Amino acid sequence: MIRLRYTSALLAVAALAACQPPAADRYEGRADPPDTATYASEPQPSPDAEGAVWAPSQTPLRMLYGIPGQRPLAALACEIADEGSEEEARVRITRFARADEGAQALMALVGNGHKERMAVEAVDNGRAFLWEGTLPLASEKLDALTGLREVQMTVPGAGTLVLNESEAPRDLIEACRLAVRQASSRPGQDPPPSAE
Repeated sequence: MIRLRYTSALLAVAALAACQPPAADRYEGRADPPDTATYASEPQPSPDAEGAVWAPSQTPLRMLYGIPGQRPLAALACEIADEGSEEEARVRITRFARADEGAQALMALVGNGHKERMAVEAVDNGRAFLWEGTLPLASEKLDALTGLREVQMTVPGAGTLVLNESEAPRDLIEACRLAVRQASSRPGQDPPPSAE
């Protein structure tokens, strides 16, 4: 009698298991298709920078890089805090390449004997999301831009932009440092501590 109950119970369990599909099948059957909006956009080709030059912007202490008569490819800007201290001053680098909203990456700056990386993110300029990042004015990473040789600026998915040989980035960074020194020596500001 016990053996008959045990056998009946096993048959009932086996029959019940046969009615239910495996867990993986049930999951796939009810899973929603992937949300394609969360994937990154297709990679963009590297722009042709032959003939590109740096030119002053309408904004003081800001320069645009590109081929004359065409849309800019990059920009450098000096940002000085109200306090005017070099620790607070920054250089903003903009790469005019489409970025996905919320995207973040590391931009590589290779040139003038330096290989540097800096964090960039998608910033909305009112018309599109572009790659932007800042470096402290005192950062040694800026040395990649201050030499007289070509610099390669690479953002994953946005290609490599070649910055042709120019003194303009160095001049902008030096002008930024001079502006910081002038701002910190304005009347009404505390003088720097004397070295005694």
